[in-house]
Amino acid sequence: MTPELARLILAQVCLHACMAGTRLAAPLLALREGYSPMAVGVLLALFALMQVFLALPAGRFADRNGLRLPINYSVVAAVIGAGAAVAFPVFPVLCFAALMTGGATGAASISLQRHVGRAAKGALHLRQVFSWLAIGPAVSNFIGPFSAGLLIDHAGPTPGSLVGYRAAFLLMAVLPLASWFLVRRTHELPPVAVLATADKPKAWDLMREPTFRRLMLCNWFLSSCWDVHTFVVPVLGFERGISASVIGSILGAFALAAAAIRLLMPLLAAHLREWKVVGVAMLVTSALFAIYPLMPSALAMGVCSVLLGFALGSVQPMIMSMLHQMTPPARHGEALGLRLMAINASSVLMPMLFGSAGALIGVAGVFWATGAMVGIGARAAWLLKGNGDAQTSP
Repeated sequence: MTPELARLILAQVCLHACMAGTRLAAPLLALREGYSPMAVGVLLALFALMQVFLALPAGRFADRNGLRLPINYSVVAAVIGAGAAVAFPVFPVLCFAALMTGGATGAASISLQRHVGRAAKGALHLRQVFSWLAIGPAVSNFIGPFSAGLLIDHAGPTPGSLVGYRAAFLLMAVLPLASWFLVRRTHELPPVAVLATADKPKAWDLMREPTFRRLMLCNWFLSSCWDVHTFVVPVLGFERGISASVIGSILGAFALAAAAIRLLMPLLAAHLREWKVVGVAMLVTSALFAIYPLMPSALAMGVCSVLLGFALGSVQPMIMSMLHQMTPPARHGEALGLRLMAINASSVLMPMLFGSAGALIGVAGVFWATGAMVGIGARAAWLLKGNGDAQTSP
């Protein structure tokens, strides 16, 4: 790992941790104030809503402007969003914080992934650098919820006091400033030459390719599993009387496991095949979702969380590697934006669906239905065989 890549990973950690911590604190505060699981589902959906509208424009903006300018705008948005929750910790402002921190993280991730992908040379190097880069969200998904949970329980006069929540949001507002500092000296890559054509290419043209559609479908299945886990664990923990810090630890264990598997993947990249990793992860996730709601204690939930982190944590580097090999260099940002828009459009609707389904069939039913969907959808990963590893960008 080069020093510049290490700085970019740290920058991603700081910005993503802002969203991850806010995503734990905001729904817990909403539940504390008496809001229903349906309202919490809407709140969680808002973390993805801004990314739905920003993803394609942010991808095209990154294609035109590189890395630093999109990161600067993202830092400003994240600080404003989390800072607003410090000043006014009420439900409408929590919704605003979700929109701002979610949108900032999405736009920043597109520019970072585009920059790292363009700097890589060959399929093996792509798997390695995206494995390193994928460590960032995994680490931040531990740092954000864990630190937020600790502050909620211990920063105020009593556990779960409003002072503790404000302290958590304040830390989330400060973290993105470190991202700006880490990225400001990064060397921009030269712009990609684009051939002039009579018709401007449209982002949805990429979906005409069968392999690209299958890749997006697999990505959607697995990102839905991530959303289910993020939504159901706080609700399940709250129903069982588990404290905020323990809930944060369960989510943090998932993140640490995802980070651990991503630390190993660069060392094993030469022996991995993208389609096979994705397919196995889908089958393992389906099995874990079948048993997760049957776990009787926080410790048992934590074990399932770790195993799920291993499975889902292995996927993103493989998908990102295949995506960069399937798309033209001048449209990497656009393809990344299309991917982010597709999975976050689902993330907007799915938490609300989870909330409604949880009220009707319980949180266990949400786990089982999602696991069945992912298990059936694993066939799409096997149809990707032969794509990515030997394929080069057109």
